Amino acid sequence: MGKYHQNLPQLSNHLFLTDGGIETTLIFHEGLNLPYFAAFDLLNNALGYEALHKYFRTYAQLAQKYQVGFILESATWRASQDWGNKLGYSTAAIAALNRHAIALLEEIRDEYENDNTPMVISGCIGPRGDGYNPAELMNEAEAENYHSAQIKTFVESQVDLVTAMTMTYVEEAIGITKAAVNADIPVVISFTVETDGFLPTGQSLKDAIEQVDRATKNAPLYYMINCAHPTHFVNVFTNSEAWLERIRGLRANASIKSHAELDEAEELDDGNPIELAVQYRQLKSKLPNLNVLGGCCGTDIRHVEEICKASLPLFLTNTTSYPSGYQVA
Repeated sequence: MGKYHQNLPQLSNHLFLTDGGIETTLIFHEGLNLPYFAAFDLLNNALGYEALHKYFRTYAQLAQKYQVGFILESATWRASQDWGNKLGYSTAAIAALNRHAIALLEEIRDEYENDNTPMVISGCIGPRGDGYNPAELMNEAEAENYHSAQIKTFVESQVDLVTAMTMTYVEEAIGITKAAVNADIPVVISFTVETDGFLPTGQSLKDAIEQVDRATKNAPLYYMINCAHPTHFVNVFTNSEAWLERIRGLRANASIKSHAELDEAEELDDGNPIELAVQYRQLKSKLPNLNVLGGCCGTDIRHVEEICKASLPLFLTNTTSYPSGYQVA
């Protein structure tokens, strides 16, 4: 278990960055092959490992530069049983690669963490099915059973929490949350939405968050939104309601295109980093606890730096404090 799992420093009003669109960066900027968008497959060889190390190192240096916290999100979004099987990995090999992914982040933390830049290691969990189109849905028990293996592997490593990214429907999010609770590890749930601000199932983001909270007794530490552009969901934040306080993280796409359009695109749409940063800054007024900022598809180090530059003044004007007892070990 990780050193911060009982006292996570991002549960404060400090700014924490995370990385950008790891898969699109590695594919379109680094020219690497990622079958099924599986970045963990790179851990199989020295060149792939170095590519991932370079990727995370760049972001760690950015966090150091601006003296902000950082969430190291493991390259394991596809490292669960079904996706591993498609790539020809055995159950033991999948577990080993999950551990390898966390070990890489430990190296980064050991090198770059300091008193001004605490670094939290998150074990990333992805959906069992397609991240854009939830064609085959599990019930809560099936989701809990499926994701328990990856969570168990993370618990045996140095992760501080697990984060379920690109969740498209509530039952899978609830199953993951219950599996994490049973494993006694903190969990974050990140939903994706379509251009209308609703989940791919048609459920509202508000209803999804409230349903997960009811089913799990508010077990998720907080919620995030990822793999959607701010213009897709800003209009659902119309009132000052309690559910908005549950959203602490944002990893938006660079492009305003829909999921269907991105699926068919052959070229990268990296949008406008400065415009995206302004949109993040504006969202802070609607999401009072928003403090974990990064990117998703199409974003890279340029976007995250602009987001940091635009958002950091909002945090510097506040009285900031880490949770009681926090210190960099």
